[in-house]
Amino acid sequence: MKQETVNLASTDRGGPAQPLLLIKDLKKYFPVRGELFQRERKFVHAVDGVSFSVAKGKTLGIVGESGCGKSTTARLIARLVTADSGSMIFDGEGVAEFGGIEFKEFRRNLQMVFQDSFASLNPRLTISETVAYGPQAHGVSKEQATERAHALLARVGLKPEQFASRYPHELSGGQRQRVNIARALAFEPRLVILDEAVAALDKSVQAQVLNLLQELKAEHDLTYLFISHDLHVVHYISDEVMVMYMGQVVEMGPVEDIYGNSRHPYTRALLSAVPSMDPAHRTQHSPLSGDPPNPINPPSGCRFRERCPHAEAVCAARVPALLKAGENAAHTVACHMNDAQSGHTQSLMEVAA
Repeated sequence: MKQETVNLASTDRGGPAQPLLLIKDLKKYFPVRGELFQRERKFVHAVDGVSFSVAKGKTLGIVGESGCGKSTTARLIARLVTADSGSMIFDGEGVAEFGGIEFKEFRRNLQMVFQDSFASLNPRLTISETVAYGPQAHGVSKEQATERAHALLARVGLKPEQFASRYPHELSGGQRQRVNIARALAFEPRLVILDEAVAALDKSVQAQVLNLLQELKAEHDLTYLFISHDLHVVHYISDEVMVMYMGQVVEMGPVEDIYGNSRHPYTRALLSAVPSMDPAHRTQHSPLSGDPPNPINPPSGCRFRERCPHAEAVCAARVPALLKAGENAAHTVACHMNDAQSGHTQSLMEVAA
């Protein structure tokens, strides 16, 4: 008896104007193991009040120093880590809430590609079995799942007749990452989170994978959440960019606004640290001084103030609100200099780079 074909494709629930992902006030504090008789319990403020949205068919790049909360935010969204508080709306519906999208369906609509391509693959499964495993777990027949796996392997540049029966240790890093991309697409997701997905690859292989991601995005109408330290890569692949510092969003907007007209001192420092091929524009001194503050006991007010050359008393007294930069509602900045009512002496003035 022929087994019924199972379709994993998802439908657009909220319409084209509805953001695919809407995050509001996401928080995650990790407890720190203290001394035996320590009364006060301490916490690492990994993600502290993060809010943003991702439009359908777009790529949101997330940047910031190590430890700023980028990867933790991604794991909270994927429900690999449980959030302390905050809400998440997927295509107009709450996740695993009454009347909302079921958790199993949400997991199928969201897939993740990690930096370590080897650790994220089962060494006991062949490449074909790896890609086919997920759809089979969701009710797809073995024959249909294998057929889909071979088609996806061919699409990501791995000929099934050569690679389907191989194991992860027999592949290069770039090939393994292509397998991870194929595995993610096997579910026919709508949102793919790429957490440093090309960081461990050589530049030539990195370019090939980035071009492949762009092609797949157009073919499958995907939405990307792209996390990276490489600002050149983020500039190339992103439609919008979100800058994080010490678990908070400090600036967000269209990619050309962030790279061409950044307003937050931290964003400007990050961009000025990008290596330049032009000898006349090479960085002669470190754009940032000091180390990030202790996330267990972050500074009051603006968390960047201890490293900011424009810090004033108001920066320690109040947390800056995330407000639109000038008349551009799509470009938002959390800085007292961007708020005319803050009392900062340089409010709404052009800050010297």
